[in-house]
Amino acid sequence: MEIPKISVIVSTYNSEEWLKKVLWGFNCQTFKNFEVVIADDGSGPKTKELIEKFSKEVCYPIVHVWQEDEGFQKSRILNKAVVACHASYIIMTDGDCIPREDFVEVHYINKEVGYFISGGYYMLPMNISKAIDFSDIEAQNCFNIQWLRSMGIPKTFKNNKLTARGFISKFFNTFTPTNASWNGHNSSGWKKDIMNVNGFDERMQYGGQDRELGERLFNFGIKSKQLRYSAVCVHLDHKRGYKTPASIEKNMAIRKETKKSRSVWTYYGISK
Repeated sequence: MEIPKISVIVSTYNSEEWLKKVLWGFNCQTFKNFEVVIADDGSGPKTKELIEKFSKEVCYPIVHVWQEDEGFQKSRILNKAVVACHASYIIMTDGDCIPREDFVEVHYINKEVGYFISGGYYMLPMNISKAIDFSDIEAQNCFNIQWLRSMGIPKTFKNNKLTARGFISKFFNTFTPTNASWNGHNSSGWKKDIMNVNGFDERMQYGGQDRELGERLFNFGIKSKQLRYSAVCVHLDHKRGYKTPASIEKNMAIRKETKKSRSVWTYYGISK
């Protein structure tokens, strides 16, 4: 098999209705030389059946990395997925984020040694998340602000994430007050850089484990590029039952220690 130029890690857990829309979004990409590595944190047989079905229908290879369901262990499955990636450059996103047709291309043409890329997302309400079908993804309706307005989306500044192109998107990327952090829904970097900091800290459950990886990359000397108005996906709505005050507090303490000690390596990552 020819080694792909990009590996895209898509995290998922028992969310077939959203995952199939995301996989179809990747089937509509302008840039075709990539693989999708699904980081599956213990989903049941329905997800496996969906992946097997789509593997025969989409234009890119799919690698399914699965682990037993032991609660929210996203950091652990992401580390396994990083190891499974065949490409030297990795995009990370979630199984509830449909990529715009230029998503992979934007990450590919902006990749640079010594940097990682921080992309953006546009949050959709539940009614529109459910209404989007394959034809809407193929026609890119779910990224068309006129179509979304007809479905009830209000007029806000955030709509610029979908409408900004060319110079305007570069302007917003440059002057947005939002930090260019590592975001689990839309970021990319070199596999060797992720391996050099030993991937995700597997002590961390929900709440900032992606940011902590980015903070160790910063400590390692890697810089970030802000592309939240250029590398775009729409985020489908869902409940977050795994979000607990205890996990947030624990993760904040780990992040505080990472910043204080300027550590680049976690002893709870890919290499144990």
